[in-house]
Amino acid sequence: MTDLSQIVKAYDVRGVVPDQLNESLAELFGAAFATVTEAEAIVVGHDMRPSSPGLSRAFARGAASRGAQVTEIGLCSTDELYFASGKFDQPGAMFTASHNPAQYNGIKMCRKGASPVGQDTGLADIRALVEQWRDAGGLPETSAAPGEIVQRDVLADYAAYLRNLVDLSSIRPLKVVVDAGNGMGGHTVPTVFDGLPIDLVPMYFELDGTFPNHEANPLDPKNIVDLQAKVRETGADIGLAFDGDADRCFVVDERGEPVSPSAITALVAARELAKHPGSVVIHNLITSWSVPEVVKEHGGTPVRTRVGHSFIKQEMARTGAVFGGEHSAHYYFRDFWNADTGMLAALHVLAALGGQDGTLSALVAEYDRYAASGEINSTVDDQAARAAAVKEAFASRDDVQIDELDGLTVTSTDWWFNLRPSNTEPLLRLNVEARDADTVARIRDEVLAIIRG
Repeated sequence: MTDLSQIVKAYDVRGVVPDQLNESLAELFGAAFATVTEAEAIVVGHDMRPSSPGLSRAFARGAASRGAQVTEIGLCSTDELYFASGKFDQPGAMFTASHNPAQYNGIKMCRKGASPVGQDTGLADIRALVEQWRDAGGLPETSAAPGEIVQRDVLADYAAYLRNLVDLSSIRPLKVVVDAGNGMGGHTVPTVFDGLPIDLVPMYFELDGTFPNHEANPLDPKNIVDLQAKVRETGADIGLAFDGDADRCFVVDERGEPVSPSAITALVAARELAKHPGSVVIHNLITSWSVPEVVKEHGGTPVRTRVGHSFIKQEMARTGAVFGGEHSAHYYFRDFWNADTGMLAALHVLAALGGQDGTLSALVAEYDRYAASGEINSTVDDQAARAAAVKEAFASRDDVQIDELDGLTVTSTDWWFNLRPSNTEPLLRLNVEARDADTVARIRDEVLAIIRG
């Protein structure tokens, strides 16, 4: 019997199919989701994994058994599901395991208006109901009349909505390589880009949840090697890479060099502040110093938060922020129900690039001001003890400030670093930024010597 604590994570459900997550369990999750959200109607979508259609349909049956009307939108990206939740003003569920290997699947859930469901906002209650019903042998009888299950394709509406937010009709022609990684970008990109002045060079657009070409996780440098080579080979203006459920987008420039998500965050923030002067922009604490600098330079107010979409979305709602960005290439928009959409961020970058004559590398140089280490993981026996040793080593210095908003952040005049424990593995994650590469190397090596010593 599945230990639900192993598959119900902080923000979603994720596990191996069928050992940990199967259709009978998915049906219970559907019924519990409808019960906890008290939804009269919900929307359900799924990615291209072989197990996704069956799991999604089982979830729909469970929700309908509690009286909810269910709209199945079928194959979609996660941000397309958020669009449907926002447009219909209904709770939603997306079956995906994002970039995890093929044997995994999962459920990302949201309340109406794409508001996140996490441990403190319903997920713990959903898990408790699923456990109760499973241990009792199945769903209890209900007096509610079963809801109807209907199908609806929203891809064209999703594409039109995004293109209405970012006008690309008058940009100069661009050659754009897109690596969909056999994920849902292969489903959404052709419709979103249709009719635009874009010469699209598609890579791995065939929907295949076994990921035959490479893992659909562009955060790992080895997974963008093919994209980099194709950009150079074709003389493209830009390369885009989407993860498995296409809610994150990574960018490479015309040289095939990666553009940091912090630079993309700063670029999009500047564009959004031009439309909405004086607005708040959210950034997590391991985005570059350049992000709050650019926000202030363009008349906005930067607000720093913990890492994680639930924290970003909470701050977006609390502050009325126009935009939010993370180092992991999640981008959040007020105009998109505060939800994250890599596709909308990509359209902003294409509009900025196509609205001028220079190269992407020249365009983003303004937003990429510092040297950075990237995320470095260290396996440790005792996360707390190792982090405490690092804190002790730096706390006595006159020129540093220490805060523990999320892990340990140590800031000096010319550098900063953040050390965070993984929630799921015995790892410490280190990010270092400085005014030059030599300082990054020096601070990185000093911290790693303590962690690994």
